[in-house]
Amino acid sequence: MDGGEENNVKAVRRSKEEKKVLRKQIKTSHTLLKHEGINTTPQPNKSLVVANGGLGNGVSREELSAALKEMGEVESLMMPPHKPYAFVTYRSEESARKALVHLNGHKLQCGDNGVTLYLGYVNSVNCEEEKAAPLPEGLVLVEDFVSPEEEALLLAAIDWSSTNDDVTAQKALKHRRVKHYGFEFRYDNNNVDKDNPLPAGLPEECLPVLERCVRNGHINIMPDQLTINQYESGQGIPPHVDTHSAFEDTILSLSLGAKTVMEFRHPDGRLVPVVLPGQSLLVMKGESRYLWTHGITPRKFDMVPVCDPQSSANSESDIRSNSNLTLSKRGTRTSFTFRKIRHDPCRCAFPSTCDSRGALSTPSPSPPTAPSLPCCHADAARLEEVYVHRVYDAIASHFSSTRHSPWPRVCHFLSSLPPGSVLADVGCGNGKYLGVNPEVIAVGSDRSSALVQICAERGFQAFVSDALSVPLRTASCDACISIAVIHHFSTQERRLAAVRELVRLLNPGGRALIYVWAFEQEHNKQRSKYLKGQNIGQPGNLSPVNSPAEDRQEPCVEDGDKSVDSMQDVSKVTDGKLSVHTNRTAFNTQDLLVPWHLKEGKKRGEEESKKDGKQNKRKETSRKTPGDFCSPSSLSSKPKSDSNSASSPGSDPNMSSGSGPDTSDATHAPDSEPSLSGDTTQTSSSPLKPESESGPAPVFHRYYHVFQQGELEQMCGHVAGVKVQSSYHDQGNWCLILEKA
Repeated sequence: MDGGEENNVKAVRRSKEEKKVLRKQIKTSHTLLKHEGINTTPQPNKSLVVANGGLGNGVSREELSAALKEMGEVESLMMPPHKPYAFVTYRSEESARKALVHLNGHKLQCGDNGVTLYLGYVNSVNCEEEKAAPLPEGLVLVEDFVSPEEEALLLAAIDWSSTNDDVTAQKALKHRRVKHYGFEFRYDNNNVDKDNPLPAGLPEECLPVLERCVRNGHINIMPDQLTINQYESGQGIPPHVDTHSAFEDTILSLSLGAKTVMEFRHPDGRLVPVVLPGQSLLVMKGESRYLWTHGITPRKFDMVPVCDPQSSANSESDIRSNSNLTLSKRGTRTSFTFRKIRHDPCRCAFPSTCDSRGALSTPSPSPPTAPSLPCCHADAARLEEVYVHRVYDAIASHFSSTRHSPWPRVCHFLSSLPPGSVLADVGCGNGKYLGVNPEVIAVGSDRSSALVQICAERGFQAFVSDALSVPLRTASCDACISIAVIHHFSTQERRLAAVRELVRLLNPGGRALIYVWAFEQEHNKQRSKYLKGQNIGQPGNLSPVNSPAEDRQEPCVEDGDKSVDSMQDVSKVTDGKLSVHTNRTAFNTQDLLVPWHLKEGKKRGEEESKKDGKQNKRKETSRKTPGDFCSPSSLSSKPKSDSNSASSPGSDPNMSSGSGPDTSDATHAPDSEPSLSGDTTQTSSSPLKPESESGPAPVFHRYYHVFQQGELEQMCGHVAGVKVQSSYHDQGNWCLILEKA
């Protein structure tokens, strides 16, 4: 829809509204080309792109198809997952022309929301169908496992009316209702009290179902523990692995009521969404039970395959191939998760996630078994999964409450970008930099689904992604920022790969700003705010009285030249093991674990956020830039699963912060902005209690590689096609700006 597009419509006198639609039609065409690589054409044909009419905009296939079919016979309709546009091909060119004339600028009502469609001709429809990802090893989905009559009987057996039920250990958690039978699952220690069974065993109504499971070979021993979770629309459970030491291998999850999508994630980042229809049975064994996290993202709509009675393809294969998808509104879902209590230590083949080997522990001042520096790619991925990704998903809400004031020098970089520039914040955290410059088109990505959810609640465009593989087109960005991210990668190769990925995203002439935590916390005879906080509170559990260090910044001093050859040899760790750093002290090694003390004050902040959330969201939304299809749509957090908990470890986030030095183990400071997300989960080194429970605050341990002076420049020197425009020291961080040739 370039200038010649106007010739497609007969030159007649247009009304003011028609002129407005034409302007927006042309603008959307330019936006699609710039950000999605979709080239419209003035030449009429049978194929059209429908901007704003995609799954990523909340438009279902049925709603869009109905509007399109009014214009003529549709040959094909392609709706790429998460994208805010669709492609339609009509049987005749005349039908396509009719659609362009009548649907361009048409407001389509989708549930409670309306979207305005803008159409344009395209010469070809290129939407590659992805190959179906295999289910995790050991995972089996059995549809229609129980009859409608059995489903009704099981649901009727649950008595939710009790408010204080010690017999079934009923809990009212933040995101769902829970009942335990046989044994109570304890969210304070992520385990069960095996010597204290509940008075009530499993409900009699469950026995026929379990006997059928044994007969059919889904499990070889009768379960003795049941957790029932009830989810309303929009609720979910964070990603987690069921505690190894608590339960035997096989876990059965029976889905009753509305269907939902459960997401399984491997430590290497692979994601497999699985549709769980009502009356279906999910069987988790082996690798799928011990290694992959599973969770349900809290949202009101899921992407699911279109129901086709003529198709023999099953649900989970269709969704995994991204073929023929639509949106499904969630309803109330109740899950029955059956497990067998384990009485001996777990001897599984997955020590990296096994708490019997010290991988998943209860809160402690230091990890029970200090991890070693990785010696290969697989070891590095496992270390980062346990000591970075899961930690940030667990502390996301508290972390966000301490990250509210953008750093001046980062703001200066963002403000220097010309209007209309495309900015990618890789590792955006809670999105505090996404709204700094309202004249740019900003999109964020982060490994932490919980932090991405906070971005979405604040009205920002963000999606879940690994910094080593960002799903944006090459040379699609005018600028990138990576603030407090690269220091979480545990090998030199992976840190270098993260820089190369930033450079890949840049246009020629584009710039990237990188911040990493510095080994030198005292520079040019000036101590960083991080060290200046060392006299506040108690050693190892320090709590700034005011805002965290990064939010009390003073003017920074440009660093002088220092030869890379003069770097100290501090990279070695004792006996190959990572040490736990004492907060607010100078570093004595470059690779270490930094504690984060989850403070009770966070809960108060969450309560405050409930009344302030709407106001903050309106404020942030008002700063967003226009452009409905500039970036992938926001993905919400990936909560915990049916099985364990409100507290099991979660699956994602290398991209820890969207802010300056990601250093604080700060409490929720009195003047801190309250978190906009109430979702909290547990991590590998420390489970997190639900709000109704009390006890010592959990301690989490995050992996860091702190950079020596000159190290960041030296590393970036290995990246082809870029030059270091400038470098400096900013309050305990080494920073540089790269420019792509």
